[in-house]
Amino acid sequence: MFIVVAIITLTSDWGLSDYYVPAVKGAIYSALPDVNVVDITHNLEPFDLRSAAFIVKNCYRNFPEGTIHILAVETEESIENPHIALKVNGHYFIGTDNDVFSLVIDEDPYEAVMIDVVQDTDFFTFSTRDRFVKVAAMIAKGQPLSDIGKPYELKEKFDFKPAVYGNWIRGIVIFIDAYENVVTNVTKELFEKVRAGRKFSIKLCHGNYEIEEISSGYQDVDMADIVALFGTHGYLEIAMNHGKASSLLGIERDSVVDIYFEDDKDSSSQENTLF
Repeated sequence: MFIVVAIITLTSDWGLSDYYVPAVKGAIYSALPDVNVVDITHNLEPFDLRSAAFIVKNCYRNFPEGTIHILAVETEESIENPHIALKVNGHYFIGTDNDVFSLVIDEDPYEAVMIDVVQDTDFFTFSTRDRFVKVAAMIAKGQPLSDIGKPYELKEKFDFKPAVYGNWIRGIVIFIDAYENVVTNVTKELFEKVRAGRKFSIKLCHGNYEIEEISSGYQDVDMADIVALFGTHGYLEIAMNHGKASSLLGIERDSVVDIYFEDDKDSSSQENTLF
């Protein structure tokens, strides 16, 4: 039985000035003439697995179930980082187990296999075109993952969860978007659980900037003022109304963001002794 999969998405760090993207698209259309190919992004910094994971994690559920997502970031295969295919929440993913998938799927149950499909060329530097596309075509034509390889368990993922010390949350910046809005690893669920209805203070850049309320939109504050809100991704976001929070405030990825709650009278001394 031939099953038409309507969509294959591509995510890479290739940019658009080289031949990589059109070569992969050409290979896809040669194997599956009727499929729709969607570019999620090709503008990632080279080898930026964390941004790739964040972007894909926050958009893949908007595609129909059955969509195949190819992640082409740091695709070189090794014993430690094999090529894999997996299914989670009705979606298929193809790529390398270099921690990107464990960050994408979080704690969701999954089915994964180590790819055991021989590519049709003798070149091993362009796995996306020569191997991943072949696997995508197999899935699109209705072949089960068991035909692609043996069962596989994802490697341990990086732990990007914030630290909680009593009435104090210490998070880090995990993503900066094109507007230079800053996304932290503090979820709304964790924030509200620790907050328990209390007043709070969000401190940035070693306490040089402070925010004491959560807004519902960027324009809830005056032009160029700093705003804190929870985006559609569910994480605490720091931005500036019509401004570039990252560069203007000096915030980079992995920068620390501290949230103190009203009972934490000795938060400053705690920080000095703990870190």
